[in-house]
Amino acid sequence: FVRDPLGAVDTPQNGRLSSRATMAETGDSRHRIEELLYAYAERIDAGDFAGVGALFADGEIRVAEDGPSIRGAEAVRQLSAATVRLYGDGTPRTKHVTSNVMVEVDEAVGTATARSYFTVLQQLEDFPLQVIVAGRYHDTFARVDGVWRFKVRRMYVDLQGDLGRHLLIELPRSA
Repeated sequence: FVRDPLGAVDTPQNGRLSSRATMAETGDSRHRIEELLYAYAERIDAGDFAGVGALFADGEIRVAEDGPSIRGAEAVRQLSAATVRLYGDGTPRTKHVTSNVMVEVDEAVGTATARSYFTVLQQLEDFPLQVIVAGRYHDTFARVDGVWRFKVRRMYVDLQGDLGRHLLIELPRSA
């Protein structure tokens, strides 16, 4: 229910659902989508590859526009385990910082898009704190049974530093 300053209440029953109700729903959806963005960073930094995979149970990850598609929880978990180096504490010793988040929601259809930046920092005993990679995420989401879920995450690497202690693979350098 939305109460206007004069005390009237907008409800579906009285047919007075205003744009403020839609704005409240959209605000909640944006918040839920941002939580997914931040959960990805938190889980990858914790070395929780099963948790990262769970975020993509109904979705996929792509590196760039034309990169291969990794679909589903188990495939994403395997991708993470095959590409990210873990240390004695079970983590990659990284912090993924997600910023410049822009979310657009279509409540009626139950879809959304988000664009954001990522910056990954890493520090080890013999490796001083530094930015090792930065880029962008372009994400799409769908609301499934009232819950927002990743559909597609596209990753674009824009800047690369020393990734040798983070990744088990080598990323191609952009031209």
